[in-house]
This record gives sequence, C-alpha cells and structure tokens, in this order.
Amino acid sequence: MRAAFRTGALASVAAAALILTGCAAGSGETQGSADDPIELTYWAWAPNLDKVVDIWNEEHPEIQVTVNKQDGGDPAITKLLTAIKAGSGAPDLIQAEYQKIPTLVASDALADLGGTIDGDLAGQFPEGVWQSVTLGGDAVYAIPQDTGPMMFYYREDIFSDLGLTVPTTWQEYAETARALHAADPSKFLGTFSANDAGWFAGLSQQAEAEWWSIDGEAWGVGIDEEPTQRVAEYWGGLVEEGVIDNKPMYTPEWNAGLNDGTQAGWLGAVWGPGVLSGNAADTAGLWKAAPLPTWDGEDSNGNWGGSSTAVTTQSKHVEAATEFATWLNTDPEAVQALVDTSGIYPAATDAAASALTEAPEFFSNQPDFYEVAAEAAAAVAPFQYGPNVNVAFSAYNDEFAKAAEAKSKAAFLEAVGAMQQITVDDLESSGFTVAE
Repeated sequence: MRAAFRTGALASVAAAALILTGCAAGSGETQGSADDPIELTYWAWAPNLDKVVDIWNEEHPEIQVTVNKQDGGDPAITKLLTAIKAGSGAPDLIQAEYQKIPTLVASDALADLGGTIDGDLAGQFPEGVWQSVTLGGDAVYAIPQDTGPMMFYYREDIFSDLGLTVPTTWQEYAETARALHAADPSKFLGTFSANDAGWFAGLSQQAEAEWWSIDGEAWGVGIDEEPTQRVAEYWGGLVEEGVIDNKPMYTPEWNAGLNDGTQAGWLGAVWGPGVLSGNAADTAGLWKAAPLPTWDGEDSNGNWGGSSTAVTTQSKHVEAATEFATWLNTDPEAVQALVDTSGIYPAATDAAASALTEAPEFFSNQPDFYEVAAEAAAAVAPFQYGPNVNVAFSAYNDEFAKAAEAKSKAAFLEAVGAMQQITVDDLESSGFTVAE
C-alpha cells in the first residue's frame, strides 16, 4: 500500500487512512536460535551505538544485530528511500529523526509496529514524543530513542553582577534582554538564528503551532497562523529594537560570544552542555540551565532534535526487529549504555530518570540539571511534521535570513507567509491534496 495523500491514488480509500495505516507487520516469521540466529542490519549514526548493540547480541544469541554506521540523518534517509524505490538493499532498522517520519511513511518505507509492540509502551514516553512516531493515529512507525526538549541557558555570573533575574515568561525575557543590553551594549541575552529551522520549529511548537495537520483526505498547512505569527512578531520586534542579536548560531563569531560573555544566554536544548563545553570550555561552571520562558505562564515546551528507531518495510523479521528496538530504547541497561556511550537524552521518561543521576560535567555547579531537563521534557507539546519538511526548513533558512538582515518585525511576518506558500506549493506540485 502506498501510504500518502496523492491525488488519483486509491481514490476510494480515505487519504487519512492511507497515511495512518501504512504496512502492518507480517506474521509467521521464522524463529531464530543460537545455532541459526536471525540477522538484522541497523543503519544509524549515533556515536558508539555498536557498543550498546554488543550488549544485546551477547544476551540474545538468537537475534543478532549489526550496526552499519551512516553519515548523519539526511544522507541515511536519502539512501534508504533509494533502496525502498529499488525494492532491495534496505536495512531492517533505521535511525530516523522525528521530522523525517512522515516522509518515510509517505514513501512506504516504514512498517507499522502497532500489532507487535506492548500495549503499555506508549505510556513510557511523553505524549508529544509518542505522537511524533504515530502521526496522531493508531499506527506506530518507530520507537522513540532520544529527544531534545528546549531549555534556556544563561551566564549566572553575568546575571548576578547585573542584578538580573531568570525570566520565566517571554515578556520577562524581553525585559531582561533590554536590561542586559542597556547595562552593557556589547552583550545580548541571545540571538535570532536564521540558519536552523529546527530551532524555530521548537519555539513555534511551544506556542502550540500546527505546521502540518491531517485534514480529512488532505494535508493541512498552518505555518502562517497565529501561534507562529506570534513567535515571529516577538523575535522580529526584539531584533528591530536591537536588544537581541541577529547573527546565526554556530559561527566563529557566535562561539566567541559564548566565551567572552557577549552572548550571555542561549535558547538551546537538553543537549546544550555538549555544545557549550565544545565551544566555550573555559566558561564551565559559569552557566546554568532553566526551563524555556513560556507564553503567559502556560506549561508548554518544544523539541529541538531527537530521533527514533524504525523498522523498514523491506525487513523480513519485523517482530524480531521490533523486539530489539523496544529493548534498545526502554530497557534500563540499554538506556544507561546509550547515555554513557552515545551521549543521548533518552525519550523514555522513567529510563531517563534512572540513567541520568549526575549533572553533566560542564554543569557540575547545577546538581539538579536533569531535574530541570525532565520538567522541560514533560511539557513538550504535540507537533505534527509533514511529508515535505525539507522544503519548509529550506524556506525558513532563505526567508528568515532576509528578515534577520532587514531587522524588521514586518519582514519576520512576511517570512512566515512565504514559508507557508512555499510549503503549500511544493505539496501540490508533488501531487498531494492540500486543504484550503
């Protein structure tokens, strides 16, 4: 079955059923043994994942897994889609970022694991994360592995010197940004970055935006609606006012700012300690983490990053692959190994709590770091990705780069409208039905 909203394809079947049903796991697959094991291949890019898989292989001689290291997320997905189209060469399992799942489902690349998983599995993950692997339906296309709840990082020493308090709402964040910049015009509380659409998507997710939705027999696109408009108008206003920087992240200039204090804050994610320690090692012990400021105190958050373990439709051993994927991402020993060797933040709530007992070394001054992270993870709002994420993200990079350069609130709002139009046009030109 082709799992996609495409005009003219299986017109008698509701499109929503197509995208949410997918290919179900087969039954009657052969059982492995120590003498004749089932052999599974797993394409992934997380560091040292093979060391975690070694634990499984030692404990499960009847199901042996081989990790084939891939070059990051996009190249691996492109390679998988090529194999799916060719009808051969795909692995049994793939590490899939959440935003890629709709594209893979639409390409009939992922098996529906709903009939093979434990019925209580969903309860081990935050609701927003679980929705990312189900697309809001009954099918289960992957097992969540890691997640990237957003957090606010700030230089505690600078805040103390200037008598600043940690903002808990976006209104307070704006006030703190103004106070910081007024006290020292060389310093900013953060930057608006037009080079990472995932960052902006996370901020929009917190505002409860719905960039894509399943609308009867069509995809709905809601980028240019109030939640994202509010986020864009807010940041455009701060950039226009000059109290927030407008330079991209991950540049030499931005890295230097983390070191010398001109960047006194960063809206990052739970994996931020690795970025800060890698780019500003001498500032260890000077930073602290807090929950992301909220809109009017509403308990909501967004994700920036995260991936899952999915089983492909070409696998002849869906049940065995699902058993392994579930173990990898929920078993306490496996999750601890993922934390220790791969440096992930686990998606499974209880497993994360038991595995993350000590703060990252860079944040040794904040023993409750992972308590703050757990609070951030629990508040992640549901967010639906669509089948042309790459197009929308590219449009963000292009349109918001111009808006950030213009330093105009109006330009930020125009960029949101352009993202919407580009995303809709691409869906329609690709043969998808799009709701008005």
